[in-house]
Amino acid sequence: MTSAHAAQNALPDDKELVLKVIPMPADCNANGDIFGGWVMAQVDLAGSVLPARHVQGRMATVAVNEFVFKQPVRVGDILSFFSTIARIGRTSVTVEVEVYAERFAAQGRYVKVTEARLTYVAIDASGRPRPIPRPTEALLQDASSAAASSSAAS
Repeated sequence: MTSAHAAQNALPDDKELVLKVIPMPADCNANGDIFGGWVMAQVDLAGSVLPARHVQGRMATVAVNEFVFKQPVRVGDILSFFSTIARIGRTSVTVEVEVYAERFAAQGRYVKVTEARLTYVAIDASGRPRPIPRPTEALLQDASSAAASSSAAS
């Protein structure tokens, strides 16, 4: 296992835990790993949590800007989905999601298995984009924290 894929003992403390789930045998692909489409669906659900708090109404996934499968997900892994707001636009919110697996045989150690960036758009009753209500202070703080950590990583 390379250092980039090495297990770690800590989960991110700069993102919010928005979902935990254990994949089951019915979620496997032909190779015995968890089907990537299942992982994508879970990421979409997890990614929608933070925007849903602030959009105040209907929203839809408008883009999967980036999606990287870093390691396979296995039956019995305990998956933890962490999210942070990356950008707030006039009608949309972009979030970053990281997924960590706590392997069945190595509990207490985590492996980052997926990272993604998704954009959600607020929609009206006709399904057309609508303005997002003025962001709350907490949402603005989430977005500025994300921007600062992205700048520091660059």
